Amino acid sequence: MSSNDAGVTGYLAYALAAAHRAVHQELARGLKEEGVQVEAWRIMEAIAGEQAMTMGRLADLVLLAPPTLTKMVDRMVADGLVQRQISTEDQRQVHLVLSVLGARKRDRLRRVAHAQEAAMLDRLGPEQARALQQALAMLAGREESLALQGQDAVQGDMPHAGHA
Repeated sequence: MSSNDAGVTGYLAYALAAAHRAVHQELARGLKEEGVQVEAWRIMEAIAGEQAMTMGRLADLVLLAPPTLTKMVDRMVADGLVQRQISTEDQRQVHLVLSVLGARKRDRLRRVAHAQEAAMLDRLGPEQARALQQALAMLAGREESLALQGQDAVQGDMPHAGHA
C-alpha cells in the first residue's frame, strides 16, 4: 500500500511518530511514580555512562535543545540529583556528574526502563529488535554508534540512553 492510498497513516514518518509516542508515553507512566520525566531519565543515564560529560555532548546525546537541557539540568542540580564540576584539564569546561542521590534514583529508574525494554523484546523478539534498532540507527544517521555497541546490544539488554 502506498502512502497515497492510506492517507497520513501510510507514511513511514507517521509510523515512526506513532511508535515513538506509544513508547514514550509508556515509559513516562512508569517514571512518573518516581516523579521524573523521560528526558530527565535520559540525562541521568547519559551522565552515568560517561565520566566527564559536558553540556554540549549531553545535548547531542539526549536529543534536547541546549536551552531546554540547561533548564532541566538546573532543576536537577537544585534537586540534588546532578552536580557540576570544573574540569581538571580545562577550567573553562564544566562536567556533569550524578550525585549519590542521583545515582540511587537512576538505579530505581533503570528498573522501569529495563522492564519496558524487556516488554519490547518480548513483543519483537531478538532478531526483529536488532533489525529495528539497526534500521532506526540508519534513519537517524547513527550507524557508527550502533556498530560500536556490537551485536549483544539486543540480546536481552538493548542500550538505554537515547531510547524513547
